[in-house]
Amino acid sequence: MQKIKQGDDVIVITGKDKGKSGRVAKILTDDKVLVEGINRVKKTQKANPNTGVQGGIIEKDMPINISNIGLYNPATKKADRVGFRFLEDGKKVRYFKSTNTNVDA
Repeated sequence: MQKIKQGDDVIVITGKDKGKSGRVAKILTDDKVLVEGINRVKKTQKANPNTGVQGGIIEKDMPINISNIGLYNPATKKADRVGFRFLEDGKKVRYFKSTNTNVDA
């Protein structure tokens, strides 16, 4: 089980986009994630007449290291650390360490 999953709301805690928030679009590797609207870069794209792709300058989200983001806690409205615990029925869940509440409530 990972501390940050696809679809989670996160806040950037360090880097050029510090303070911005977004939703995790995709987990790429163990340490890289793709967050919507974060780490946007402008890239030049060549036209490809076979697929109908137009050329020009496009904006694209690039991966960000998972250590540079924190899970958004709606109770405190800040980034928070995440831990794991087992419920009475043996199910493993994530919880916020500051408020001691379950993430997937």
